[in-house]
Amino acid sequence: MSTTGAARGSSAAGLYGSSVGPRPIRAAVTECIGTAILVFVGTSAAVATAARGVDVYDTLAVVLAFGVTLVALVAAFGHVSGCHLNPAVTIGLAATGRFPWSAAGVYVLAQLAGGVLGALATWVSYGGRARSEGALGATHPMDGVSAGQAFVVELLVTFVLVLVVVSVATDDRAESAIAPVAVGFALAAGIFVAGPLTGGAVNPARAFGPNLLAADLGSLWIYLLAPTIGGVLAAVLYDRVLAPAEPPE
Repeated sequence: MSTTGAARGSSAAGLYGSSVGPRPIRAAVTECIGTAILVFVGTSAAVATAARGVDVYDTLAVVLAFGVTLVALVAAFGHVSGCHLNPAVTIGLAATGRFPWSAAGVYVLAQLAGGVLGALATWVSYGGRARSEGALGATHPMDGVSAGQAFVVELLVTFVLVLVVVSVATDDRAESAIAPVAVGFALAAGIFVAGPLTGGAVNPARAFGPNLLAADLGSLWIYLLAPTIGGVLAAVLYDRVLAPAEPPE
């Protein structure tokens, strides 16, 4: 079998060597827990930074909190649930036949619930000031950034993240040992770019929990829709254009 054929043949499997069974509930619980941990660590870093009176994106704390945590979670849970932790990843994979639609809805609901639990954990850990002063790390377009700009930025950075995810985690030709680091770095890169403009959600579940509990719902639609579109575009591009490619001999 050619390398291209092997890559396409692996599409029935989940990310990072996981397998998709007929009963995805336990895997969905893993998605919920993983998403909660990711949101808890990242938004706690944002709240702690804001409490010190420092602009959240003038430090590396938030970027590293999300990026390093994702590296750890992919290494820990990748073989269990695929460690999507992001509806944009799940829907992108489902749109290209790399993940069953029958399980996608359960995964997305679990991820959104995890986002709420993670934000709630930040609230409990830091107390009322986490919501009143740090807004639980909720994301919204920064001053001077229009809704259209924010939409495009979130679409683009999520496109990059999902492109890396499907490349390193679904293609047998990729070096599997580096996958967690590549995915974590891709998320960090996205937050580097988007943080000063949109807060850098790069994930509908990451925005959903903090924004819901902080009652900051005015721009939530941007963070639900734009990353999802970016994820689908990235997955389709890799599946239809990049995966079949081979270097010239």
